[in-house]
Amino acid sequence: MRDIVSSLERQWRYYKKLGESAIEQVHDDELGRDAGGNSIAVIVWHIAGNLKSRFTDFLTSDGEKPWRHRDSEFDDRSNITRAVLLDKWNTGWSVLLGTLQALSDEDLSRTVSIRGVNCRVHEALHRALAHTSYHVGQIVVLAKGFRKNEWKSLSIPRGKSEEYNDNPEREKQARF
Repeated sequence: MRDIVSSLERQWRYYKKLGESAIEQVHDDELGRDAGGNSIAVIVWHIAGNLKSRFTDFLTSDGEKPWRHRDSEFDDRSNITRAVLLDKWNTGWSVLLGTLQALSDEDLSRTVSIRGVNCRVHEALHRALAHTSYHVGQIVVLAKGFRKNEWKSLSIPRGKSEEYNDNPEREKQARF
């Protein structure tokens, strides 16, 4: 049975799409732009590195892999191309989604290790989902800041709540 794992997977797919929709609105020269903190490219590198490390051999090895160099994920990426950025993004997500596909709800009570600390699979999944959504939110904020009044809303636009609520089928389609 995969009811719970499938629910978590749908949420991750929602955040993947949300990040991609924000990135689509950004001009190429803005992908690596430092806007007073991490650039979109740096955040993508970090998300991809985290997902790849945590979900490679998820059930059998520590989630912090010796080959991951977390600090390098925050290196300057001001000259990044969209193709390279999206390739990196998809690499991390592919590892995550492949691992989730193989999990069952029965696996949720198993134990995994992250940086030498044991936790239940369900705890590791919730922790990683929260981490990913936090960083996707940063991407959205950066992209929205770059686009300003050209921004195309990724959720319910201002002043459109009643119209949105009049069509409950849209909610089902929009989120998952």
